[in-house]
Amino acid sequence: MILKILRLTLHSDAPMRGDAAKLRGFFATSFNEYALLHQHVTDKLVYRYPLIQYKMLDGSPLVLGVNEGADVLKEIYDKFDEIRLGESRYAIMERGIMLKSEEFGCTEAIHSYRFASPWLALSQENYPKYLNASAEDKRDLLRRILVGNLLSASKGLGYVAKEHIRLDVGRMQDEICLLKGTKVTGIRGEFTTSFAIPDFMGLGKSVSRGYGAVTRLK
Repeated sequence: MILKILRLTLHSDAPMRGDAAKLRGFFATSFNEYALLHQHVTDKLVYRYPLIQYKMLDGSPLVLGVNEGADVLKEIYDKFDEIRLGESRYAIMERGIMLKSEEFGCTEAIHSYRFASPWLALSQENYPKYLNASAEDKRDLLRRILVGNLLSASKGLGYVAKEHIRLDVGRMQDEICLLKGTKVTGIRGEFTTSFAIPDFMGLGKSVSRGYGAVTRLK
């Protein structure tokens, strides 16, 4: 499947202090008429794979648009001169926009990826199981969750995986994250799979808030 991917990078007069959730809040309030920016329709949350995802990487924001999300970003990317994150304001000095057609889905080749931001793989139900598992069982659990995340994203994008997804996880490391003011366990590490994923697309929970962003290892 070919996806239309737009990556918007923004460079400000100072490194931005704030997370991807604050960045999402800025776009949602500034351009409230675009439901894809905040995934709410008449105050009801829309549960689907987010077509616009916000990332904060080393103090620089990146906004990813997929298909219709790319169209929305193309309309608004130059409609603001500063970004407000909480009490702080940042003047936009430079913006980069890259629009590409990229492959998403099963492939013959095996690709290697890493999580550029923590992957929220674990739920309240499977966290105790993960905590008490051996290293080998942890890897197996994470492998199955990651395959499930790929299938879930595929469903949200209208793609049907007709082939078996081969996937293996490498060394994974836990990382404590803050999600809506609550401490949760995120995971970083690398994995290989027979599935093509565009750079910085998110997998797992809260991908619109920047979690689970993957980048391909060269």
